[in-house]
Amino acid sequence: MIKSIGTYLLDHVSSMNIFDIIDIILVSVIFYYLFKFVSDRRAGKLVVGILFIVVAMFLSDVLNMRTLNFILENLVQVGIIGLVIVFQAELRSFLEKMGGSSILNLNKRNSGDMQKIMGCINNVVEACVAFSEEKTGALLVFERSTKLGDVIRTGTVIDSEPTAFLIKNIFYNKAPLHDGALIIRDNRLYSAGCFLPLSQNQDIIKDLGTRHRAAIGMSENSDSIVVVVSEETGMISIAVNGVLTMDYTEQTLRNDLVKYLIGDEASPKNINASNT
Repeated sequence: MIKSIGTYLLDHVSSMNIFDIIDIILVSVIFYYLFKFVSDRRAGKLVVGILFIVVAMFLSDVLNMRTLNFILENLVQVGIIGLVIVFQAELRSFLEKMGGSSILNLNKRNSGDMQKIMGCINNVVEACVAFSEEKTGALLVFERSTKLGDVIRTGTVIDSEPTAFLIKNIFYNKAPLHDGALIIRDNRLYSAGCFLPLSQNQDIIKDLGTRHRAAIGMSENSDSIVVVVSEETGMISIAVNGVLTMDYTEQTLRNDLVKYLIGDEASPKNINASNT
């Protein structure tokens, strides 16, 4: 028995060509991102129910339970349409990220780009540390591969060089644009006073206010990096892919922004060069 199974597998492996290998790789990638999509979102709660229906449909077919099988087959057909409608926002976000930099980023940054990014990061960190000490609320969004044109249009375009002084002025509590979010595009302070989508995740702790829910919602709907400073506690947080990480210090904030915005290209040599 074991020998026959081994022979069967060996025959199939030996008959594989390059297209079979590509087919396996593509299916593996699709299943990986589907698993990640389900596990990162509230869709994960439906997996058990879906698996139960699939198993019940299989058993009803094997046991020749025609009425039950008919009901389950029609339920699945209607359920697929229902899932697409209910999770349209999550599916849109998933498809946008499938075409984003996480998969298709083949461009390498030169040293000039690295210095611009580090300069922007340093100014953001300086401003956020000041906000934290003064307990000034702030919401800053780093645009990445997912373009935020719809969000940008809700605010006022300023398209300015990233300076800590200007960031502090934008979020000054008597400034007209301080209540919205600041969108950073191509290392420039691009648009201020923008409205972000609020997260609908029911598992978010109730203590979080609108600013933090907006940060999580923006990161759920795009691959952007969102920095938020609490007006009540002065705590600095970062939202990425729908996950909020809290209680940043100046150094940890800089380190994580470098990790998210530059990644493996952030060698000590490049970072030191940008600070000189």
